[in-house]
Amino acid sequence: MANIGYVGLGTMGGQMVNRFLEKGHPVTGYNRTRSKAQWLIDKGLKFADSPRAVAASTDFVLSMVTNSEALSRIAEGPNGIIEGLGPGKVWIDMSTASPAVSRALAARVRETGADMVDAPVSGSVLTIQQGKLSVMVGGRPETFERVKPLLLDLGPKVTYVGENGLALVMKIATNLALPVQLLAFTEGVLLAEKSGIPREVALEVLLNSVAASPMLQYRGPFVLKMPDEAWFNVNMMQKDMQLALELGRQVQVPLPTTSIANEFLTAARAMGLAEQDFAIIFKVLEKISGVSK
Repeated sequence: MANIGYVGLGTMGGQMVNRFLEKGHPVTGYNRTRSKAQWLIDKGLKFADSPRAVAASTDFVLSMVTNSEALSRIAEGPNGIIEGLGPGKVWIDMSTASPAVSRALAARVRETGADMVDAPVSGSVLTIQQGKLSVMVGGRPETFERVKPLLLDLGPKVTYVGENGLALVMKIATNLALPVQLLAFTEGVLLAEKSGIPREVALEVLLNSVAASPMLQYRGPFVLKMPDEAWFNVNMMQKDMQLALELGRQVQVPLPTTSIANEFLTAARAMGLAEQDFAIIFKVLEKISGVSK
């Protein structure tokens, strides 16, 4: 069993740690708000007082935080992850952040004798619980081979994408499609409903059609009832969309559907729905369409 550390025990990170604990790995973790980690402490997690302490006491330190700024905060300073690293250790960052920020951190990590890979994931709380998470990895090939067995404990598909930062590019390319798909799905449901088809019937037909991607299978039912806790809220999704639009400008790839879906996320924020799951864009188009529920 690998000696694992984990920094960032939010909704996704917490579920990953729970899976590692169930697999028998000893896990040391840190979260800015300790109370959110209590359920994992009750299951055997050893709680540390800083990201540095996590990195210093483990062989593989994983992390998942909200954005590039949060990633820099847990990495740098006397209590940051980098201060706790040393020869032979590996930092596996699973955040969705700027590829440039991740590459710069990887260069600093290597100065300590350790190594770093970016390893963002495709999936949700449900896919983690089912052991179906997909992980993409950017970094040195030899480091990928070291971390692959560990990441396979999270899901059956771990793919090497290329050098540092490229897994993040792939994650951004993946995530931009999620609200785009959801917006098209929303249009279909509301078009059917306003033409006289009950929403539940439209939902059943669409989710059993060729249009039903895995993401829509998970989130489609949210048009009937939103989850009590967001799987991935509007603010987080819009952060990823902004990363995509920025990258699109850099490499000169136009992203028209991404831009449109992003405006619906902005509308959701304007309506006070920023903390809801991004599937709430259904409610935005529902309101525009004059459908009252």
